[in-house]
Amino acid sequence: MPLLRPSTPDDIPAITAIYAHHVLHGTGTFETEPPTEAEMARRREEVLGRGLPWLVAAEGGEVLGFAYCNWFKPRPAYRFSAEDSIYIAPHRQAQGLGRALLAELATQAERRGVRKLIAVIGDASNTGSIGLHRALGFAQVGVIASCGWKFGRWLDIVLMEKSLGLGDSCAPETSRASA
Repeated sequence: MPLLRPSTPDDIPAITAIYAHHVLHGTGTFETEPPTEAEMARRREEVLGRGLPWLVAAEGGEVLGFAYCNWFKPRPAYRFSAEDSIYIAPHRQAQGLGRALLAELATQAERRGVRKLIAVIGDASNTGSIGLHRALGFAQVGVIASCGWKFGRWLDIVLMEKSLGLGDSCAPETSRASA
């Protein structure tokens, strides 16, 4: 199994290339134009600046996939809920990397005070991502039909959630109350 580790600025070219493949060929993201390396670096810095994890799976110096979470919505009431994102290099899909990355991402998000991890899965036909999330304890909570237009067709999104740590069984720590 490849090494799972925090991402570094040196990983940005590989992260950008992996994501560009998914933008251009997949429906897991509703972006239609691949972002530049500078934009991906900016996004990574934003996530890290919020104290949230951005991980990579690497083997022999090659980045094979990445995962991160970012606040679900910008309003303060959402500050204990984060949305996950996972992308795997096409030649390494369906080999357990997504599962390893998502499990570690959930662990690290929980350590940072996240109580709810949310998956907003592009394309209701994305059985790989839906199955991965389900296997790691996410429950489907909804489908928003025909909310994205990509590759000449309407696409649904599937919403899934997983409580982390204490979930909603008690109030969150006050240290994040002003975050």
